[in-house]
Amino acid sequence: ILTATRTSEVLKAEWSEFDLKEGLWTISAERMKMDREHRIPLPQRAIDIVEEMQALGLQGNYVFPGTKLDSPMSNMAFTMTLRRMEVPYTAHGFRSSFRDWVAETTDYSNEMAEMALAHAVGNKVEAAYRRGDMLDRRRAMMEDWATFLA
Repeated sequence: ILTATRTSEVLKAEWSEFDLKEGLWTISAERMKMDREHRIPLPQRAIDIVEEMQALGLQGNYVFPGTKLDSPMSNMAFTMTLRRMEVPYTAHGFRSSFRDWVAETTDYSNEMAEMALAHAVGNKVEAAYRRGDMLDRRRAMMEDWATFLA
C-alpha cells in the first residue's frame, strides 16, 4: 500500500532490488507488467518495514517469503488478510485509492501519479522523448502518501 505497487510485485520482491541507504526499490523489466524497469522511491515507513524483515534474519532471496524460504508468499496472502480483517476492500483498490488521493487532494501531477503506478504515460511520441521517471519529485509524493495513510 505504501508503494502503490501491484501485489505480485511486492510479494516477489527480492533483497537485491533494494538500496535502503538511497531509499530505492528497483524492479527489473522482466518482473513488470509493462516490461520496463520501475524505480520506486521508498517512504520512510516502507524502509522501516523492509529493515524489520531483514532483522528477522530469514534466509532466501525473497523479502516476504512463503512457507518455504525459496518461494514468495502466496498471491492470496493479502486478499486473505483483508478477508480475516473483515474489511470490504481489495488489494487493487489501494492502488486506485492512491490515484484518487493524488488527483483529488494534492497538487502532484497526473503524470507523476501514473509514473508511480508504473503506467504508460502519454502517447508514443511523448514516450519516445520522455527519458526520466521524476524519481526525486516522486519521493515527496510517496512520503506524503505514507503520511496520509498513517
